[in-house]
Amino acid sequence: MSDAPTPTSPRLARRRALVTGGASGIGAAIAARLAADGAAVVIRDFDDAAAKAQADRCDATAVRLDVTDPASARAAVAETGPFDILVNNAGIDHAGVFFTDVAPEQWRRLLAVNLEGVFACTQAVLPGMQRAGWGRIVNLSSEAGRVGGKADAVYAATKGAVIAFTRSIAMENGRYGITANAVAPGPIDTPLLRRMPPKAVDLVVGSTLLRRLGQPEEVAAAVAFLASDEAAYITAEVLGVSGGMFLQM
Repeated sequence: MSDAPTPTSPRLARRRALVTGGASGIGAAIAARLAADGAAVVIRDFDDAAAKAQADRCDATAVRLDVTDPASARAAVAETGPFDILVNNAGIDHAGVFFTDVAPEQWRRLLAVNLEGVFACTQAVLPGMQRAGWGRIVNLSSEAGRVGGKADAVYAATKGAVIAFTRSIAMENGRYGITANAVAPGPIDTPLLRRMPPKAVDLVVGSTLLRRLGQPEEVAAAVAFLASDEAAYITAEVLGVSGGMFLQM
C-alpha cells in the first residue's frame, strides 16, 4: 500500500517527471505527490537503496544519478526520458559555518551539487521539452537565496544563483511552451533540520509568521501546482513556502 496522498483528479496524467534527490526529505514528498497526481515519476538519487525504497512506496522508478556529472545526467535522460517535468531538488548544505572557516573543497562541493547539478539536469531535459512544445521546470531554491544566510553564505549564494538561472531559462524557453519557476522553502521539518540544536530550531520557527515548521508535503503541493496545467501562465517566478519567514513585525 502506498502512503502517497490521494489526488482529487489526475492532473498530471500522461506526464513524465524527473525528480532529483527524491530519495528522502522534501524530494521524497515531491515524488510521492507527483505520482499521486498521475505522473510517471523517475527518482534520481545518489543513494540507490533509499531511492528504490521511496520509489516502491509511491509507485515510481528509481535510477542512480550523480547530478554533478553532466554525462551522468545526459545518460539518465537518454535511458528513461524524455520528460515533461523536471524538479531539480537535489541539494546539500554546510550550515553553521562562517564563511572565513569554509574550506575551498566545501564550497566547491556545494556549488557542484546545488548549482552545477541544476545546470546539468536542465540542459539534459530541455531538448526533449523543446521538441514537444511543452515543459515544466521547477527548481528548489531557498529563502536563504533571497535574503542571505548567517553562517551559511555559500549555500545562500548557490540558492540565489538558482533563482537567477530559473528566470533566465524561463526567458529563453517561453516560446517553446516551457515554464520555469523556483520554490523557496523556509524551515521545513526534515531529518536534516532536526539535526540542528533545539535552540536553533526554535529561532528559525520564531522567524516565521505562522510560528511552526513547514512540512515536506506543503512544499510538494507547491511543486505539483507549478508542474500542472493550472500554472500554465506562471513562469520566472519564485514561490515562497516559508510561513512568512522574516516578515514578522
